[in-house]
Amino acid sequence: MNKLLKVVLLGLPGSGKSSFGRQLAKELGFPFHDLDHLIVDRFQLSIPEIFSQHGEGKFREWESIVLEEVLNQNSAYILATGGGTPCFNDNMERINSLGISVYLDVPLGVISQRLQSTRNQQRPLFQGLDQGEIALKLKSLLVSREYFYDQAKIKLSGEDFSAELLMYELIANLKN
Repeated sequence: MNKLLKVVLLGLPGSGKSSFGRQLAKELGFPFHDLDHLIVDRFQLSIPEIFSQHGEGKFREWESIVLEEVLNQNSAYILATGGGTPCFNDNMERINSLGISVYLDVPLGVISQRLQSTRNQQRPLFQGLDQGEIALKLKSLLVSREYFYDQAKIKLSGEDFSAELLMYELIANLKN
């Protein structure tokens, strides 16, 4: 594998970008970055605090700044983005120009189940919602974000992804 391989994982909240990203990074021996964690570390506020104190606009601005810093690193890595990252500030264009984007296309029912856990209630867009409201919110997000997700260089569909499958897709992508 290319030593400067930058793999950027995209998808709806709860699609498994962070979990799969950690697994993939371990398999490849690459560092793993979670964009939301980098934002929290940089600005010393949780994501819900940023949304409540500064609003989504400021969050998206800070998200783009941190994304740009990561994309410009001169090293290989696996990056899990936030669900909305590719949809703002020309981020998808930047991701595709500097890395290999991978869309994790997970069925909405699977994501809805994952977001039911109390641990996931920390997600500002889903706080306080019941399962039916989460399902509707996910459908709405998918409609508004799918245009950006579909620009990904690689699309993995289903609920279980393997590092081996993605490595095969990455090799095929690099050959093209």
